[in-house]
Amino acid sequence: MRAKEKYVAYGGARGGGKSWAVRTKALLLAGAYPGIKMLIVRRSYPELKFNHIDTLRAMTLSIAKYNDRDKVLRFINGSTLSFTYCARDADLDRLQGQEFDVIFLDEATQLSQLQMKAITACLRGVNKFPKRVYFTCNPGGQGHHYIKRLFIDRNYEGKENPDDYVFIQALPTDNAALMAAQPDYLEQLAALPPTLRDAWLYGRWDVFAGQFFEEWRDDPAHYKDRVWTHVIAPFDVPFDWNIYRSYDFGYNRPFSCGWWAVDHDKVIYRVAELYGCTGTANEGVKWDPYRQFKEISEFERNHPLLRGRSIRGGVADPAIWDASRGESVYEIACKHGIYFTQGDNNRVSGWMQMHYRMSFDSAGYPMIYVFNTCKDTIRTLPMLMYSETHPEDLDTEGEDHIADEMRYFCMSRPIEPPKISTPPPPPRDDPLNMIADMLAGRR
Repeated sequence: MRAKEKYVAYGGARGGGKSWAVRTKALLLAGAYPGIKMLIVRRSYPELKFNHIDTLRAMTLSIAKYNDRDKVLRFINGSTLSFTYCARDADLDRLQGQEFDVIFLDEATQLSQLQMKAITACLRGVNKFPKRVYFTCNPGGQGHHYIKRLFIDRNYEGKENPDDYVFIQALPTDNAALMAAQPDYLEQLAALPPTLRDAWLYGRWDVFAGQFFEEWRDDPAHYKDRVWTHVIAPFDVPFDWNIYRSYDFGYNRPFSCGWWAVDHDKVIYRVAELYGCTGTANEGVKWDPYRQFKEISEFERNHPLLRGRSIRGGVADPAIWDASRGESVYEIACKHGIYFTQGDNNRVSGWMQMHYRMSFDSAGYPMIYVFNTCKDTIRTLPMLMYSETHPEDLDTEGEDHIADEMRYFCMSRPIEPPKISTPPPPPRDDPLNMIADMLAGRR
């Protein structure tokens, strides 16, 4: 694993030797920089112990001693390699006040964006040792979008410096030891369902295991012709199309308000949105209802696609009608001239309506589109994952606020299941040819 840049991501597919690379790099750094302080992080302690602690203890018997209480491997030259896990945000407390020269986030996409940022904040020190974070990763997991944005899409925000980030692709064929020991591994991956196959074998980051909306496609090549994509270029909405709004309340978590145009074929278009997020994923701006509806009202008066238009009403989370603790959120909305009907909160039926609308017909047209100016929809929708406890529902720990208000709107105008459900076009490379090339050693 090379690194000149500050943040290095390595991986992208199954079988690329990521854990081996972490251990090898840590040992090389420990020998090259006496006194260097390093940290390896995994999602759970059993993963940490099985993949790293036990192996490294056996490899370093003559040059290092492991302290199980502190979870630290101390080398005879003064270098240290610490181990920790982060199954939930509270586990971050163990890192308070600590600093490291090099941090390894192994299987980083299994961590949340908040967890990754908090851990990498421990990268500091006044010595001359290299300061670097290594992320090993496959498509999928709660941190999928964050890693994809930084290392695959290279879409940077705020003070993020593009020169600090590099991605090193690792495919199964790069692992010579695995190919020699298990030559049929490629065929095993090729036999997986399409979503798993594309993510684990080819390292595709636009699909991944557990993705709730597998149908979702964002293809800039088709923003104009609107085929085989849900994201499209904005256009002036005809005045004979009705416009509606949908809303999901939030305070500590983001609130979401979306505006929809409906054409004469019942296709819906998300033309604008106001999302109450601080810029940190899933963190709300903490506006009270008065502030939210003041901003929503001003947004409708000033947005170029909404000003001068009559909003034909809206739909919202039924919880905003709750007046058990005084004035309801809906009553406050009415004071600002913003009105809703209660949304149907049947979650599974609502998700199915979204699946129906996202399905492409035989010509490549869906029943729902999102203008490419709706950045937070485009960011959050593809990263939502299935619940581990309710297999027909999505994981509510994800950033699902936009999805919720989209669900309310879809349920307000339900459609029948599509009679034709043709999948999007295959990847540009024919998977059968790619497998043949891999097996023949040509890729």
